[in-house]
Parts: sequence; structure tokens; C-alpha cells
Amino acid sequence: MKINYKRYALYLIRWQLSTPILAIVPMILNLDNPWKIAIIANIIGGLIFFWVDSFIFTSKELNTQWEVVENITCSDCGKIARGYRIVKSPNYDKTKDKEPKFRCEICSVNKTNELRNNGIKV
Repeated sequence: MKINYKRYALYLIRWQLSTPILAIVPMILNLDNPWKIAIIANIIGGLIFFWVDSFIFTSKELNTQWEVVENITCSDCGKIARGYRIVKSPNYDKTKDKEPKFRCEICSVNKTNELRNNGIKV
């Protein structure tokens, strides 16, 4: 599984945003039963964070789709290696490319930096 670090960072921040709910709700409710407090706090958190989680896990803005293939000839340097190519990102779409260009890891990093320098969100 490839981790999308933007999504992961947002998800960790989102978890920290739930801290006030878990701290404030028990103070407001002033209940003696910790199970009731936990259930109510989690329902409130679920009502709020369902929408935040939906954004984190479905937003097209956070997507960059890669294709990885073994034993390709790098389109830049000619080396035989595992090949990488960006298929789609928010403002870049090569999904219908009839002749996709795969690059070795080093050339892929260089191409990714080139795309970033040209305003492509990768």
C-alpha cells in the first residue's frame, strides 16, 4: 500500500482536532458513568468529523495517481529498472496516453520536480 502523505498528515491533524470534544464534553455533561460520556462524546465527534473524513479520503485535490511497472527501459536514461509514471494529479492527466513514458526512480524524481516547477501539483 502506498501512503498518501498529504492525506495522512490531514488525518493526524483531524485526530488532534477531536481532542477538545473528548475533553470538553465530559466537563459539560458532568456524568459519573465514563461509558455514557464516551458514547456521547463519540457521537458528537462522529457528527462533526464524518464530513472532515469524507473530504480527506475522497478529495480529488489530494490525489496523485502513479503507475509502477517492473523492468522497463527508462524513457530518459535508457536504464532497465522499475518504472514510474504519474498518471493523474489535480491539473495533470495522462490517463489516455497511448504511449506512456516510464522512468527509473532517479529520472522519475527529476521529472516530478520539473512538473512541480511548471505548476503541476504532484
